[in-house]
Amino acid sequence: MNILYINHYAGSIYHGMEYRPYYLAREWVKMGHNVTMVAGNISHIRQKNIEIPEARNYIEENIDGIRYIWCKTTPYQTNGAKRLINILSFLRQVWNLRDTISDGIKYDMVIASSTYPYDTLLAKEFAKRHQAKFVYEVHDLWPLTPMEVGGMSKWHPFIMTMQWAENYGYQHTDKVVSLLPKADSYMHEHGMAADKFIYISNGVVVNDWLNATQTLPIAHSDLLEKLKQQGKFIIGYAGGMGEANALNYLLMAARQISDKPIAIVLIGDGPNRQDLINYAKDHNLTNVHFLPAIGKLQIPAFLTACDALYIGWNKLPIYRFGICPNKLFDYMLAKKPVIHSVTAGNDIVAMANCGISIAAEDVTGIADAMRQIACLTPEQYQQFGENGYNYVLANHDYKVLATRFIDEVFSR
Repeated sequence: MNILYINHYAGSIYHGMEYRPYYLAREWVKMGHNVTMVAGNISHIRQKNIEIPEARNYIEENIDGIRYIWCKTTPYQTNGAKRLINILSFLRQVWNLRDTISDGIKYDMVIASSTYPYDTLLAKEFAKRHQAKFVYEVHDLWPLTPMEVGGMSKWHPFIMTMQWAENYGYQHTDKVVSLLPKADSYMHEHGMAADKFIYISNGVVVNDWLNATQTLPIAHSDLLEKLKQQGKFIIGYAGGMGEANALNYLLMAARQISDKPIAIVLIGDGPNRQDLINYAKDHNLTNVHFLPAIGKLQIPAFLTACDALYIGWNKLPIYRFGICPNKLFDYMLAKKPVIHSVTAGNDIVAMANCGISIAAEDVTGIADAMRQIACLTPEQYQQFGENGYNYVLANHDYKVLATRFIDEVFSR
């Protein structure tokens, strides 16, 4: 089978996020399929962007058997007019390169997967030309997210055009693959037929995780060893440090457990990192420690060195459609109990019975959960770990998800 995957922000383990398109594509290649990934050379969420010579509009690269076409796009730094220009430049390049992208290939499945919905129009045209299945893969509900989270008016021209493109995708696609388990009701309201909805969550490559051999930097391993020698119960966090990660509530909870032998270690980077460090200093939080971000293949070593792990969310209405956090599956593979501060349409920690769940933004609840998890019996501790591990193997291994994706698209 030949698969065309259009995702403006697609990355790889060598470039950084987004990882999902790469992992699915890599599994499809292992299954014997051919995958062409079309992405922009510049993304605000990638660690490593792609340099394209001035005289070129694109470059091709083979990454682990996946044919990548990197389209040259207009640089940008943050949300605003320049990001919109970047989006439009990507769409223009994809259309201009349509013959290069096809290159004698007859595609069987075309996937529109960028966070914004404008690429649904391009994907539909590719699918029509190739008589292929058209799949609209929805990561976040745009434009609903910028309206509910960002406060944008539904009458804003940007929102109105996105709404039109989203509706077009729902109405013209063969299948809608959603990362959000409860989004079908919203999609029905915008023109999707009930039989088009497929839920395919995010996941993790289990074999990569289990076979990871990269060790931690010296500074990281030294701190963890020092805390263990002091008899501390280590609660770890690995990931972004932005507004969406709600780490301010974890730090507020840390103030309530300063008398307990519990240490909180946060690894990562993001726009809120310095504010969090300043808060910890201002409140003399000697039980909170910050370490620089590490490579994805070093994450298993960090998680394994911790005693329990934390993930939290803000209390936002948009989460009523569900959440699908990548880092949670890493946590569960580490066989560690998880503290999950969440108010959403789904709660994977509760479903897997692999830790303690409390409401989002509940500072006292987070503090109580840290105390409880540090006092688990060895049997309870082991059971939580095994529950999470087994749940991921059965439901969130990308090998399983990639197979399910194709089976669901072509079997109904």
